[in-house]
Amino acid sequence: MSSKSRAIRASVVKTVALGGLAAALVVAGWHPVRFGGRRRPEASAVNSTREQQCSVGGTLTTTTGCYLGIYEPSPQPSWTPVGRFRKLTGANVNVALYYSAWKEPFQTVFASAVYSNDAIPMVQIEPRGTSMAAIADGRYDSYLRSYAKQVQDYGHPVIIGFAQEPNGGWYEWGWGHTAASVWVAAWRHMVDIFRAAGARNVTWLWTVNVIGAGTGHLRDWWPGAQYVTWVGIDGYYFTRDATFQSVFASTIRAVRRFAKVPILISETASGQVAGPSKIAGIFSGIRAEHLLGFVWFDQNQNDPPYHQRWRLESSPGGLAAFRAAAKGYG
Repeated sequence: MSSKSRAIRASVVKTVALGGLAAALVVAGWHPVRFGGRRRPEASAVNSTREQQCSVGGTLTTTTGCYLGIYEPSPQPSWTPVGRFRKLTGANVNVALYYSAWKEPFQTVFASAVYSNDAIPMVQIEPRGTSMAAIADGRYDSYLRSYAKQVQDYGHPVIIGFAQEPNGGWYEWGWGHTAASVWVAAWRHMVDIFRAAGARNVTWLWTVNVIGAGTGHLRDWWPGAQYVTWVGIDGYYFTRDATFQSVFASTIRAVRRFAKVPILISETASGQVAGPSKIAGIFSGIRAEHLLGFVWFDQNQNDPPYHQRWRLESSPGGLAAFRAAAKGYG
């Protein structure tokens, strides 16, 4: 099973209480960053409006609904499937997500292709096979400095998440496996290294899972506003009665009690059980809650126990619903 297949299984934490069901389903401040240089001549015309709306003088804004992202699975991060999704949906995709293994370098070639197409690379760095204590203690400083230098040399905005969904118990760095204080120390240490290296083009995305029966207390994992640019929330539509409010509202409220930074829905999708009719609600929910936007997880999950088809290309109805909702988004 792929790294991200395991992650999506873990990511989908929520308790679903349906009348006749006997079981619960456990699922899953701001600083300016700048676009460098001129717009590329090969940049997509369809995305021009969104880039103009979402950057002012080259600075990423925090305007409601500015960002529409996509994760496309591929052996190596590539713009090709992202561009294909953009054309297929007609959506103004301007964030391209990939997942990075620990000790893997920054994917500069991919990031450059993303930038050339008027979009922003977003990376979730997954520290598998190590410990947050080792990171906090400085044992990987040479790797982190090298990564920071690569990001600095890239020179354009990058959204970086690290050790995502710590409030869940499915990752080795998360709740029940790593003390929250150690996790926070590792996060702060990483941010400090990047800043000391001069990598100021990073938007730091503190990414949590929607709260539910299998999650710990969010506040325990909060590194502090000086170490976080945006909050990311991961959550999925698994049931026929799922809505934006039922999936995300309680977590948004909880985050806003202590974090006064913008919020991005950093992973979401509606599977075949919830159906394509739920997709429009994701777009409208972003506007209603005044969020930055969302990232669609465009991969089918074939591993038990969920077997969900998140990929829009496998759902004509989902594709049509996404295309229709995207027309009025932003």
